[in-house]
Amino acid sequence: MKRTTLGVTTALMSAAALAATGTLGANAAPQPVNPLLAQSEALHAAAERAGTISSALGLSGGERLVPRDVVRDADGTHHIRFDRTLNGLKVIGGDLVVAQKSGQVTGVSRASQAVLAGLDTSAPSVAAAPDATLVVFALDRAPVLAWETVQHSVKEDQTPSELHTFTDAKTGETLLAYDGIHVAEGTGQSTYSGTVDLSTTQSGSAFQLKDPARGDQAVNDLNNGSGTGTLFTDADNRWGNGTHTDKATAGVDAAFGAAKTWDYYKNVHGRSGIKNNGVGALSKVHYGNAYVNAFWSDSCFCMTYGDGAQNRNPLTSIDVAAHEMSHGVTSATAGLVYSGESGGLNEATSDIFGSTTEFHAGNASDAGDYLIGEKINIRGDGKPLRYMDKPSKDGRSLDFWSANAGNVDVHYSSGIANHFFYLLSEGSGQKTINGVAYDSPTYDNQPVTGIGRDKAEKIWYRALTTKFTSSTKYAAARTGTLAAAADLYGASSAEHAAVDRAWAAVNVK
Repeated sequence: MKRTTLGVTTALMSAAALAATGTLGANAAPQPVNPLLAQSEALHAAAERAGTISSALGLSGGERLVPRDVVRDADGTHHIRFDRTLNGLKVIGGDLVVAQKSGQVTGVSRASQAVLAGLDTSAPSVAAAPDATLVVFALDRAPVLAWETVQHSVKEDQTPSELHTFTDAKTGETLLAYDGIHVAEGTGQSTYSGTVDLSTTQSGSAFQLKDPARGDQAVNDLNNGSGTGTLFTDADNRWGNGTHTDKATAGVDAAFGAAKTWDYYKNVHGRSGIKNNGVGALSKVHYGNAYVNAFWSDSCFCMTYGDGAQNRNPLTSIDVAAHEMSHGVTSATAGLVYSGESGGLNEATSDIFGSTTEFHAGNASDAGDYLIGEKINIRGDGKPLRYMDKPSKDGRSLDFWSANAGNVDVHYSSGIANHFFYLLSEGSGQKTINGVAYDSPTYDNQPVTGIGRDKAEKIWYRALTTKFTSSTKYAAARTGTLAAAADLYGASSAEHAAVDRAWAAVNVK
């Protein structure tokens, strides 16, 4: 990841966006901030200045920058995430993050350093498949014209698939294929969080399982089918009975998990919803027949849960909910491609924030830990799905980076970043946290001293939202988290040194 400093002056702040950062002036009365309006205004302002920034970056005449996200720091720095087009075609691997403060562009993080000038976008040689979209593909290679196809299907295990395939428009070579459905590998047990409070909406004499305090995020019942389903309603605002015999029980768990995920991102990172625009996502329960999985889909902006074995074990634990919804946060920010090392980082990000959300929730029935899916008993042996302190305990995940990491399934290459995050938070060696025993090794057999989860999670979130791009691999993740630690705590801080040490401990140098 390359960062450069430029001297162009731009003005990217509208009144609404300024209000969101509290910089309207000492005499201005504080005003309630509508996150949807603030983010919309910030994106609009960024779009108005995109041409100036494009020129400052030396992009060719046919290139355009399209703002996707804006992160605002307390010191006035704005991190504007742009997608890029060339002659109207989206550039895969063309995304970048521009940092701006006081009207000055101070840094740029790019997914690719490829130069697009001179690329012919007018004459593909290979005929397009039905419904294919012409794009420029610049991810980890010299830019070429390519066809993107999205094939929708349902796998044998009932999991829906949105297979994205990129094909060289000149040669027909397959450049990349990945599934847009991000799946949890799990099964579950009825109710995980005991008796909980829910924020619901009254409609006439009935109540809806729709949360007005959190962007109207709602829970629908698929009734063991598919599609959109039907919003849960109830006459007395008392939901479920704690077992699978009442379909509303899974709805309670899904609503609680969604609420805890929202609260985590809001209270810890200042993020208002998955897209940071105050809009809640839809959760859908009782998908399929004995479906032993759960998944997030960007296309419907929704989370879907199966009922597990014999339709008695819905996959609705807190860490599963937060894991899947965090795929949506990654999509809205770094957009890490779900393949190779970037896919491992994508999956690890969901594990990291699944774990930290569970800690933040503070639920006595499902206490925070560094185990993923420990409540859902995925293999029927009472063991977790993944372990962050020593990922290889699951028999497949990687503890340390190697040159082969990009060839490993993303659910297992994620172990490298999971291990890094655990070491950065808690350090190496034996310890017990919330009653769970851990024993984390290091690649070089040298100890690591943790800086605490509160600092570690802020470093990872800042790197995700202001440093990482779609093509980020482990070496660039190291660079990005070091830059994030420097932003938050200083380049000479103990936290910065700890990030460097934790990466070395998982063999990323």
